[in-house]
Amino acid sequence: MARILSIAYDPMLLSTRKLILEKHGYNVVSAEGFIQALRKCNERNYDLVIMGHSVPYDDKLALFETISRECPVPVVSLIRGTERDLPGAAAKINPFDQQALLDTIDRLITQDRKERA
Repeated sequence: MARILSIAYDPMLLSTRKLILEKHGYNVVSAEGFIQALRKCNERNYDLVIMGHSVPYDDKLALFETISRECPVPVVSLIRGTERDLPGAAAKINPFDQQALLDTIDRLITQDRKERA
């Protein structure tokens, strides 16, 4: 079962995302806020990280840098409308397009596992 670290600053968004992803067979660890995200990143191995649209852009940049160094896995950035892209993210997804998120997660995890083999 693929392990996903889901990061957001809104507990309701975290809870909803976790329910959706677990319904589709993923093991999800939620992190609310910057400090908790860093702590969770160091606690265990993940197959993918999702940074929610509630994470401020500057925090996304700092988290991405740390994640790339500490637990290098694909990062999906959820962005709305005119929000800036996260440089280096494996994908950017509209947070309200559930099917695109699920398809992207599956594709990135499969691709990453092939590259590691």
